[in-house]
Amino acid sequence: MKKLLFLTAMMCLFSMAAFAQKSANFSGTWVLDAAKSKPAETMIESQTLVVTQTAADLKVERTTVRKAGGNPGGGPPAGGPPGGGGGRMGGMGGGDGTTTYMLDGKAAKSEMQGPGGTMQMTTTAKLDEKTFKVTRSMETPMGARESSEKWSLNADGTLSIESARPNRDGGTDTTTRVYTKKS
Repeated sequence: MKKLLFLTAMMCLFSMAAFAQKSANFSGTWVLDAAKSKPAETMIESQTLVVTQTAADLKVERTTVRKAGGNPGGGPPAGGPPGGGGGRMGGMGGGDGTTTYMLDGKAAKSEMQGPGGTMQMTTTAKLDEKTFKVTRSMETPMGARESSEKWSLNADGTLSIESARPNRDGGTDTTTRVYTKKS
């Protein structure tokens, strides 16, 4: 009887440990693979994400080198087509710098400075066993906007970040950026 109780307790401990380790881990240094990204990345020379993940949060340090003639804000060059790639809203917080996401799924409120003034933004982030999902909503001079991002680790060891954001025509622009792990 004692052996059975001991074995049951050990099985429970192993099951809890396996369950605790089920969340995807995105930690590492990731380098943009422009050729695998869709649509093909034309404005960015290189982009690096340094991701640090704990049980409570996921921190992303983003560094981008833009091609000559590109817009440092990430959108299209002056006079170019609308909806270009990867600005502060376009890249889901895709401007250079550091962003920390709390992984508890609770809404976090912040302010974002835009051309029309300060905008209130609500961000939620959730990590599960396969993906990391971020949703942002805000009131802008053009009305309510919601954008999302879904991170996935692929079988070939790459990271895909699928982004959806409203465009100026009332539709949604979607992109998928693919990153290769450097370390």
